[in-house]
Amino acid sequence: MPGKRKRPYSDIDFTLKRVFKKPGFRPLQREVVTATLEGEDVFLQAATSFGKSLCYQLPAVVDFGMTIVVSPLLALMNNQVAALRNARIRVETINSTTTPSERTRILADLQCGHPLTRLLYVTPEFCQGDNFRRILRIIHSQKELARIAVDEAHCVSEWGHDFRPSFQQLSFFKTEFPDVPIICLTATATARVREDIIQTLALDTSKLKMFRMTTSRPNLHYEVRFKSDDEDHYPNFLAWLKAAHARRAANPERASQLASQNQRADNVPGIIYTLFRKDCESLAARLRSDGIGAKPYHAGLPHSDRADALSGWVANKPGYDIVVATTAFGMGIDKENVRFVVHWQLPKSFEGFYQEAGRAGRDGKASVCILYYGREDRDRASKMMSRDQVRQYKGKEAPVPAMQEQMKHRAKSLLALTEYCEATNKCRHKIIADYFADEEVPTCHFACDWCKDAVGLVKRKEKGLASEEWCSTQREQGRYDVDEYE
Repeated sequence: MPGKRKRPYSDIDFTLKRVFKKPGFRPLQREVVTATLEGEDVFLQAATSFGKSLCYQLPAVVDFGMTIVVSPLLALMNNQVAALRNARIRVETINSTTTPSERTRILADLQCGHPLTRLLYVTPEFCQGDNFRRILRIIHSQKELARIAVDEAHCVSEWGHDFRPSFQQLSFFKTEFPDVPIICLTATATARVREDIIQTLALDTSKLKMFRMTTSRPNLHYEVRFKSDDEDHYPNFLAWLKAAHARRAANPERASQLASQNQRADNVPGIIYTLFRKDCESLAARLRSDGIGAKPYHAGLPHSDRADALSGWVANKPGYDIVVATTAFGMGIDKENVRFVVHWQLPKSFEGFYQEAGRAGRDGKASVCILYYGREDRDRASKMMSRDQVRQYKGKEAPVPAMQEQMKHRAKSLLALTEYCEATNKCRHKIIADYFADEEVPTCHFACDWCKDAVGLVKRKEKGLASEEWCSTQREQGRYDVDEYE
């Protein structure tokens, strides 16, 4: 039966380079991989650029048995499965797009006694099915169930920004298979969310290996730009983007270096996040009309269009410089040279903003994270949240406690994000660290608009925003309905 192993795994460096094409481990990755291979339960919280997925993918390749990966998003699963197959790793997924014949083939392999499948990606909803649980018992009895990986583990908690009730049923794994190690991974967990995850998954804190990386990303420059519905902020962004193109074109040494890395000198790869599909498509079209290679990406587009946009962008093809996308885009995509991430409107949560902005600069080089903020967006976000609350409570005699907790967190998260946008007295890296209770004090080195020019930031805020005392008045007026949950 899989259990704790204390023998060294001398082949992990070879596998890292040969299979995963990585020159070496990033800080703490080796320790996490080793703990996982030794059969420990692991909780890993690290920023988007850390390479969390490697911490269960590499053990699955060098270890005995099979790794079950529970993932919340179809796009995330498909991206990781495609990358693993390109590396010639035997990986399968069962989700809503899996054909009946494929599902039959996969399930037959799982029960054969010695499965060829090294990693199986499934949704939390699929894990609730009696038939799959029966098959897991067979795999376990055949000593082939190596570990369970719970990706985007913040979805377990009602206080997580992407709470999924089906994740709370994953306690089944420890109840049924107490000897099978679990690794939980997330980039966005507050202290309360961490406690929820550990308790819900029935992990023993006395034996759990906790790995927490700092939230600080010193190569990211955080900036808030103020806007309103009365003025079009597209010219502001276009001017910035053209200036970025000009700076790159004016540096022949940099152009030569990029060419050696199979990257184009005239390309400034980036992501623009919009909340609405119509904005996604219209903004991409507008950029193309100004000679910028941009492609839309959202769930309403045909699969072929989305696949084309993604593959062209990852490959740095001409005409695919920027992806204008809704918020699901980017999870599981290992593209290191994203030079900017722009939020066209206020995101839905602080955690979502941090996670999406973190897709910039995974190569460790300087990158920009711009958030366009207007109080109209803030008010729309408040109304959308209120409508969601009414929709959730409709037909119920009393609110379900889990719903109350979720709505309470959403309100506080949105309030924290608006305070981040309106802050003119603190480093933005420090605001992020404080939100996630990061004990390490981040060093900014002028990598945010406040540290770079605090006086100018105040002037831009005064010019861009009509009202001055929003955050305090919102608490008094209860616009976000926080107090009713206290």
